[in-house]
Amino acid sequence: MSPKITQWCWRWHVIAGLLSLPFVILLTVTGIVYMFKAEVNHYFYHHMTEVTPQLSQPLSYEQQLASVQRFRSLPVVSLTLASNANQASVFRLKGKGRTKHLVYIDPYTGTMMGEFKQADSLMYNIRKLHGELLLDKPGTLVVELIASWFIVLLITGLIIWWPSTKQLAGVFSIRFNASRRILWRDLHAVTSFWIGLILLIVIAGAMPWTDVFGTNLKRVQKITDSGYPMAWRSDKGVSSQIVGRPLTLDEMVLKAQSQSLQGVIEIKLPQKGESPFKVSNRSFWLSDQQVMYFDQYSGEVLKQLTWNDVGILMDMRQVFMRLHQGEYGRANWWILLIGCVLFLMANIASIIAYVKRKPRQRFGIPAVPKSFKMGYGLLLLIALLAVVFPLFGLSVILIVGGQYVFKKRLSA
Repeated sequence: MSPKITQWCWRWHVIAGLLSLPFVILLTVTGIVYMFKAEVNHYFYHHMTEVTPQLSQPLSYEQQLASVQRFRSLPVVSLTLASNANQASVFRLKGKGRTKHLVYIDPYTGTMMGEFKQADSLMYNIRKLHGELLLDKPGTLVVELIASWFIVLLITGLIIWWPSTKQLAGVFSIRFNASRRILWRDLHAVTSFWIGLILLIVIAGAMPWTDVFGTNLKRVQKITDSGYPMAWRSDKGVSSQIVGRPLTLDEMVLKAQSQSLQGVIEIKLPQKGESPFKVSNRSFWLSDQQVMYFDQYSGEVLKQLTWNDVGILMDMRQVFMRLHQGEYGRANWWILLIGCVLFLMANIASIIAYVKRKPRQRFGIPAVPKSFKMGYGLLLLIALLAVVFPLFGLSVILIVGGQYVFKKRLSA
């Protein structure tokens, strides 16, 4: 790698680090905390999600639904089936926005065990802090900008790290016997290299949630027909024939259970006379997920979708989003947790290494040789990143424009 290119990358690596590091540390810490969502929610809510099995038969789902309607006046949107005898029945109520409002019913007594308002929960607010800094859309844009610059940090960091000699120390291994400045440099650079693949997966899983990039990705999915089929999310165009009496909830539950669906099964209740029942499941493997619509009067299957009907971009998107949250088993969870902790340590090491290296009362941003000329390959890479990540492109224009104006004023 050319020394001039390395120096240029070093300069932008430092600039990107100074701009994004405080946010990167915040996102890393909140991400680590959010990984314990299941444990935290169990600690706070197990008293209402778990029940004591009785010798008597559970109440019918119609009776449980009546209990919900007796306790709360809001319309019931769906029922999530318990996977074992120790779990409460979960009814979702219609609420504001996309946040969940759940009611837990003891299936043996019909008692309301409690209710869960997602917007008021600790882990939901941790997620809001992680995804939008508790600032709604402006915060989402800031997080997306930081994530975009983080990709620049990874690329420039890899170029700086790229070995110029055959010596392994300081490249693949940490020099613990070296000076403190070199030790902190190695703790940052070598650790970041070894967890680089994990960081790329984390970023790939995070970007679909962003505002600008995420919207563009959805647009590409729509144009290429590689997202969800319309009926996966909406019952538009699927309707029941109003003939005779509607199925009871118990009859619908039996039909749903007979489909041998894997994982957690949710039954969405019809809200209108012509609306169908919607049955869906969330399983460990995406390939096991299905969406089925049933006529609410005859029980006939009106439409059935399997994961084979989902486009390749949505398939890849969901895989990376699940990897991002450590949802593919304990191995995924532990690898992600260890990677995040090591990344946090690498960030702290970078701060110490920077402070030890920079001159006093100066930012210590590396200079680029005046003879350096940006090659077409580098220009193409920057242009590609700017197109794929528009907020990054906009910020580069602002930074370069600001530098140009600043130099003009100095020379005036």
